[in-house]
Amino acid sequence: MYSEEIMKRFTNPKFFGKLDNPDLIGNAGNPQCGDLLTIYLKISRKKITDIKFETLGCVSAIAASDMVCELAKGKTLKKALEISSTDISKQLGNLPVLKVHCAQLVTQALKDAIRKYK
Repeated sequence: MYSEEIMKRFTNPKFFGKLDNPDLIGNAGNPQCGDLLTIYLKISRKKITDIKFETLGCVSAIAASDMVCELAKGKTLKKALEISSTDISKQLGNLPVLKVHCAQLVTQALKDAIRKYK
């Protein structure tokens, strides 16, 4: 059911944790499935220099959270806003249809953080 990439990111996420003194924090959640996500960003010159996540959720939510961090790190805020749920799903080896909402949630959390940038 889950790709090798999804299982790898679920069992050993690279970006799991909380950043000390983040510049931006984004949140998203889905009360129907119970997934709650927080993304922490460090920003320098409008570029994401560090990123971490804390996710309470299923295998797909954790894997998607880790993937969005990898895709966003090093990008400008403008480029990070362009990351789509489709990008995340493809990089993970395609999320199961019933779990695509997890990729949508993580992009919402990322966008929530970036929109707070001043």
